[in-house]
Amino acid sequence: MQERRSIIGVTAKRLLANLAVSLASLFAALTLCEAILRCCYKERIPLTPRYHTDARYGAFTLRRLRPNSVFWHTDVSGHWKFVTNSRGFRNDTDFSYDKPPGVFRVLSLGDSHTEGVDAQQDRTFSAVLERSLCERGIPTEVINSGVSGFSTAEELAFLENEGVRYHPDVVVLGFYANDFQDNVKAGIFALTKDGLTIKKTEHVPGVRVLNVLNRFALLRWLSENSYAYSFFLNGVWDYAKQRLLKTATAKLTTEYTVLVGSAEDYEMRLEGELIRRMYGFCREHDARLVILDIPQVSHGTEVYSSVPVELLSTFRLNSDALIYSREALRGCHNPADLYGRRGGGHISELTHLIYGRELARIMAAWRDSASATGGGG
Repeated sequence: MQERRSIIGVTAKRLLANLAVSLASLFAALTLCEAILRCCYKERIPLTPRYHTDARYGAFTLRRLRPNSVFWHTDVSGHWKFVTNSRGFRNDTDFSYDKPPGVFRVLSLGDSHTEGVDAQQDRTFSAVLERSLCERGIPTEVINSGVSGFSTAEELAFLENEGVRYHPDVVVLGFYANDFQDNVKAGIFALTKDGLTIKKTEHVPGVRVLNVLNRFALLRWLSENSYAYSFFLNGVWDYAKQRLLKTATAKLTTEYTVLVGSAEDYEMRLEGELIRRMYGFCREHDARLVILDIPQVSHGTEVYSSVPVELLSTFRLNSDALIYSREALRGCHNPADLYGRRGGGHISELTHLIYGRELARIMAAWRDSASATGGGG
């Protein structure tokens, strides 16, 4: 019996020793991987913490940023602090559904450009707009509801089921070129023989996994500080996005009862109908719609619009104002500055500043005109 216990004890010690060696080897390998990526690829790998979760808005379940969170995003352009309020908006304060008397309220819709990746909290175009109007003597609240990865379809569903509850005087839609594919990928709305139709009421890709990962402080810390962790997570994330897009695009000719000449043709027609519906909804609720054309930059040297020529008249006719990038950014002599240092993946604080001030100019003119004619905000 004593000999048997001795054998078991030796075996247990060997197992523990092997486990310790294995864990040490794994830690050493991960540390080496982290060191290599940090040394050689630091400028190519953004530290992008994915702080998405799900939220119920009426009949829809959509993504939002994790409420009451503080986190950091780092890339070649800089180090950016994010703060979200209790609703998951990138605002320092909360907003009641009831608009305070005398306050001019703006709701910003959009993706990561509107959210303000690569911009400090107080330098997004939403923050610049609020500050500029307040400086003009117009008490203003600007709600930044931008969510990384959002499409026009998700923004419309959010507006109709949640955003409208804040009673905005103006809705600002930040439009970027990838919205065309993102609308199809989301699959919330589709074009059928009956027109624009709601196809599903839930789109929360990856959120269930993120809800689990973000429960652990260590994994949240790694998402903001580890290049190896970000490289792996972002690689899996991008692969899943491409698979989702491929699947959604394949359905165009098999499930939608409209003649689809090409995926690109369908994407543009769908975007046009989403814009028309959004504009009609804003008019029904006494809100003005401003479309903000987020510029694209090719190789850091050429700036061009996200709005294709074929849709330019649709955007102009179905908005109260279109801030067209080719016009608004005409005076910028160095296009690379519009996307931060070395042409990062998101618009720079300079672009946010230009757009925020232009939005303030337009809205202040509307207020002055309304005051001159005895009308309201």
